[in-house]
Amino acid sequence: MKPTHDALLERLRQAFPEAMIQIKNESNWHTGHTDADHYRVRVLDARFNGLNRIARHWLIYNAVYNWMSNQGYALNIIPMTLKEAAQVMDDQLAAARFDIEYVT
Repeated sequence: MKPTHDALLERLRQAFPEAMIQIKNESNWHTGHTDADHYRVRVLDARFNGLNRIARHWLIYNAVYNWMSNQGYALNIIPMTLKEAAQVMDDQLAAARFDIEYVT
């Protein structure tokens, strides 16, 4: 069974009930991968305070790994704290770091 946007969102909401979660399907960017789904997952949560980027990625990955492990599936994970999200609004370099389109 292929993963769906809604199923992925539900898994992440269970793991991060207070987070703001954004999921974007990027499968169309990967031609030739007809059996795989590619998603960009942005999770904004205070739980990430004080954690390095790898630890944040593991928290997100652990929330979905048992569900996605046998599927053709890729995640582009972007974990952010509240402070980082606020900084992105005013800083073009910070926006680039978190893969956010900066609007001038």
